[in-house]
Parts: sequence; C-alpha cells; structure tokens
Amino acid sequence: MKYANIHLGKDVDIDPSSSINNVIIGDNVRIAKRCSLFGSPDNLLEIGSGCYVGMNSMLNGYAAKLTIGCNVSIAQNVSIMVDSGPNASEPMQIVFPIIIKPAIIGNHVWIGTGSIIMPGVSLGNFCFVAANSYVNESFGPYTIIGGNPAKIIRSFSDEEIRKMEVR
Repeated sequence: MKYANIHLGKDVDIDPSSSINNVIIGDNVRIAKRCSLFGSPDNLLEIGSGCYVGMNSMLNGYAAKLTIGCNVSIAQNVSIMVDSGPNASEPMQIVFPIIIKPAIIGNHVWIGTGSIIMPGVSLGNFCFVAANSYVNESFGPYTIIGGNPAKIIRSFSDEEIRKMEVR
C-alpha cells in the first residue's frame, strides 16, 4: 500500500495492526486494533480531536467526503461508508446503482458496537446510535436512535441536555 496524506495531531495513538491513509486526525485520538480508516487524495477523511475508534471498525471515506466531529466514540465492529453497492457486478448495478454520498458525524456522537452508517447520513451533535443499528437516514442532535433500519427511540430531555452543555 502506498501511504500518503497522513496528517496526525498531537498525542495520537494508533494500534500497529490498524491501517490509515489519506486522513487528517486531530489531537488525542485513539484507534484500536485492526481498524481501517481511509479517504482518497481528493477526499481526505477528517477525524476531530478527542475521538476513539474501536477494534475492527472501518471508516471508508474514499469516494466522497467523510467527516467525523470531535469527541466521537465509535465502538468495535462499526462501519461508516460513503459508497455502497455491487461494485463487482455491472449487471447488478443496473438494478442497484452504486450510491456515493458524503457522510457527517457530529460532535460528541456515540456509535454502538456493530452499527452500520450508510452513505449520505448526517448525525447531529450528541446523537447516540444503539448497538447493531443500520442507519440509512440522517438524524438531528440530541437523539437516541436504534434498530434496522434505525428510528428515533427518544430525544434527550431538557435536563440531560443542560447537563451535557455545562461542560
């Protein structure tokens, strides 16, 4: 693999079994074992400061822009992608065209283990994605979502929001 466009902030900890390429990573980011994080020369994957990426997670920002905010917690076995489709089969693409859309993960988002975030999704600040969720549409800030496909379980209460905003 040709490594290029790797911009690391201060105190970044990347397990040696993980792979990164075409990325901008902020300060104090932790990337666990066997992760694959990549953009392309035209679409650098951006990860804000204070983030954690759990084991075996894949962040694919190759075909379009993938932006991860600050203080985002991504549990193990999470996939976030900006393109999806049957790329090995042109006949299948006639019926199921490849989807290529940017994805944005806001600040202070928590993505539970085994979740899949599809192309074109935007998650607002303080969004919580329950484990094993399939997220194929966007959700606003202060929401708890989950399921297959993901739906709003509930919104944060005013009291919960006040507690989080004090910091």
